[in-house]
Amino acid sequence: MLSSLLILAQVTSHAAEATAAHGEAATGITKIFHDFGISWPFFLAQVLNFSIVAFILWKFAFKPVLATLDERQHKIAAGLQYAEEMKAKLEATQQESAASAKRAQHEATRIIDEARKAAKDFLDKQSHETSAKANDILAKAQQSIELEKKKMLAEARTEIARLVVVTTQRVLAKELTDADRSRYNDSATRELTNS
Repeated sequence: MLSSLLILAQVTSHAAEATAAHGEAATGITKIFHDFGISWPFFLAQVLNFSIVAFILWKFAFKPVLATLDERQHKIAAGLQYAEEMKAKLEATQQESAASAKRAQHEATRIIDEARKAAKDFLDKQSHETSAKANDILAKAQQSIELEKKKMLAEARTEIARLVVVTTQRVLAKELTDADRSRYNDSATRELTNS
């Protein structure tokens, strides 16, 4: 490669000399290059070297690096887009779970209210049934007490009538005849049974 650069430099130096011989314009440019210390062959060799290095760098260094940077840029953009989508999905899921929790709370409140109402209704029903049974028991007890009272009074009347008859018989046994006694007994029995 170095030999090709030297050959190129010699060719350009011959071309520069030929150009310088051809005219005033060429001498003006050559004079400028000479004043600044620039040699045509080395200048053209440097331009050629720079072009080759620039082409190699572009082809094998910058192009793959730029492709890698573009690929990374696309991956980063895709990752950011994915993160945004996940953020939106997370927010939607959170809103949905909050709404679901709210619905569940309302449903639980409704069920509790229904259970309380059912328990109150059941308690009221049981209370009414118990009250009705107690009233029935009281009525039957009062009827039973009334029957017992009537039975006792009837027994007491019978016993009193018997005692009156016995007492009357003893009192009257000494002075009354059998017909008088039976008549007094019958009238005492009628009075006791009527009262």
